[in-house]
Amino acid sequence: MSEVPNITLNDDNSIPQLGFGVFQIESEDTAEAVSEALEIGYRHIDTAEMYGNEKEVGEAIHASGLDRSEVFVTSKLNNGFHEPDAAREAFDRTLSDLGFDYVDLFLIHWPLPTLYGGDFVSTWKTLEEFHADGRTRSIGVSNFQIEHLERLASQTDTVPAVNQIEVHPYLTNDAVRAYGREHGIATEAWSPIAQGGVLDDPTITQIAEKIGKTEAQVVLRWHLQRSDIVFPKSVTPSRMRENFELFDFELGTDDMDAISALDRGEDGRTGPNPDTFAYVPG
Repeated sequence: MSEVPNITLNDDNSIPQLGFGVFQIESEDTAEAVSEALEIGYRHIDTAEMYGNEKEVGEAIHASGLDRSEVFVTSKLNNGFHEPDAAREAFDRTLSDLGFDYVDLFLIHWPLPTLYGGDFVSTWKTLEEFHADGRTRSIGVSNFQIEHLERLASQTDTVPAVNQIEVHPYLTNDAVRAYGREHGIATEAWSPIAQGGVLDDPTITQIAEKIGKTEAQVVLRWHLQRSDIVFPKSVTPSRMRENFELFDFELGTDDMDAISALDRGEDGRTGPNPDTFAYVPG
């Protein structure tokens, strides 16, 4: 089994650098997929209230026979529950659905600066409560831009442990990553292969052929060597195993630079822009 490195967060907790994501996995398929991932060796599962599959994630972990302490579990606050009392109720539901008395990491899923009067600060202070009472070991944010992070820094006491943002070769998001590095905020990369969009890029294909790895393995290895945390998603066991086999090779400096040079800035973004995203599930 591959040995997945851990990254130490700014609160001294550690997180496996490679995990398994369950975004867009239907709830009826989630328990089987997570069970397969745990069998392969994944020990980091990334879910969210918005995904609608926390319950099934919990079921798979309970059924695995693994001790709770062996699996790092992340969830995220749904966009409809940013106000403090609503956030408290939503977090209680997360723990109930998972069947745990704590999560390892809980995130604000989106800053939503155009909603709630632009007030994500009170939301963050509510997450600080969950951290203080031990029901989440670490707290962080997702999709926060530099100005959002600076506002938290100026108005609250806790630096986020992580910022989970869209990162891939077409959107390297280096300014936000650099801010995180400077302030001790680990970067987690979502959409790490740009929803498959980078896999037929000639640069990626050429490197994969040269070193005898798949395009996905090349891109995921690029993320790891940039020190980001990554959690690819697949429900296909062979692909899940492939995504886990990233630790028996390294990319050279020239290959790393060639992949980074594919950056298209905002034109490469596959998901919403955090400055304007205002979706609240009905």
